[in-house]
Amino acid sequence: MFSRTTLPPITAIALAFTLTACAAAGGSSDAAGDDSALGDGHGAIAGAQEMPEPQLHLLSLDETGTVSHLDLLDESVDELGTVDGVADVATEGRYGYLVRPDAGAVTVVDSGVWTWSHIDHFHYYRGEASVLGDVKGSGPATVAANGAGAGLFFAETGEAIVLDAATLADASLDERVHVSVEPHDGFIVPVGSSALVTEPGADGAPASVRVVDGDGKLGETVECANAAGTIATVVGVVVGCRDGALLATIGDAGVVEIERIPYPADAGAPPATEFRAREGRPTVAAVAGASGIWLLDTRKRTWALVDAGTPIVQASAVDDNDEHVLALAADGRVLVLSGATGELLAASEPIVVASVADPELVTGIELIADQHRAYLNGPVERRLYEIDFADAARIARTFDTAAEPRFTVETGR
Repeated sequence: MFSRTTLPPITAIALAFTLTACAAAGGSSDAAGDDSALGDGHGAIAGAQEMPEPQLHLLSLDETGTVSHLDLLDESVDELGTVDGVADVATEGRYGYLVRPDAGAVTVVDSGVWTWSHIDHFHYYRGEASVLGDVKGSGPATVAANGAGAGLFFAETGEAIVLDAATLADASLDERVHVSVEPHDGFIVPVGSSALVTEPGADGAPASVRVVDGDGKLGETVECANAAGTIATVVGVVVGCRDGALLATIGDAGVVEIERIPYPADAGAPPATEFRAREGRPTVAAVAGASGIWLLDTRKRTWALVDAGTPIVQASAVDDNDEHVLALAADGRVLVLSGATGELLAASEPIVVASVADPELVTGIELIADQHRAYLNGPVERRLYEIDFADAARIARTFDTAAEPRFTVETGR
């Protein structure tokens, strides 16, 4: 049933740096995180309540800097504070990382809701949401977050920082790793207790990735020309390269092992530079040229190329039993395709036409896939959309907002 909810008017409030006693988000793979850090209580921590179902929320930031947290169960909204100068937002499912280039900082928000993976089943928790504070650097930062923590890379200085999931759970922003490489447009991504950091070649572009252990010691270097894009799957951590992808996993001895998954010889499509997928699944998606979609199955170590049949700006793999793939078309529609055949299964009406057409706003639009629904923010439309992709791309709910939801991520997953 269609419903519409109007979010309350914007109110400017000061940042509250409240400490919480919430647990770390459990990683979905050994490479992404180590559930043993949470003890033997299935992720339970004093002060957090175990819940019978996922506590899914949408964390949004508008043009005034207000951070809003929409509860998708009861449709209530909490305002967590105001943060100025945000140019990007990232998450691993619990924490929001707000990139602030002018301040040379990343502000970390604890949503207070998370899912703990026990491999064959899950536990769901709810604690107190809060703004934890800033990680300082210089200029814009790139954030790569997963169940092991968050990697923050400041391109102007080459500073690479890893925040540990267990440390974040103690409401601390203490750095587990802090190393410096030559300045370039790169990133650092956690892999278990280690990490991978990009390094530039002679032309200043990312040319390789290097293993960094938990003590910040630099180790093995693996070639990865034009390294761009990273994501954690249930199998391991993916890094995009010009000739394919690297897959980093944790071996029996706790050492990072890296495999190369090359593109098909007859691919004929540009390389993937940004990956999206439903949390904790093996297959991920990326835009491949004007209308193409790369699908990388990290379990099978194979690529597939799907043609959406129309220009697209974003793609995400649901990787469910029906192999659904979602795409945001350049005309503002949400497309549902078969990952097996490439067939167009359904399409919504054009719902974010004005937002997609605005070059300053389109980069903040996020098409989010979870097990049952997709979510999309429309800044110009001042609306958040919930889409039932298994039911002919039906718009299940819309949430009107008093200001532009310029950035949106899903928390509680």
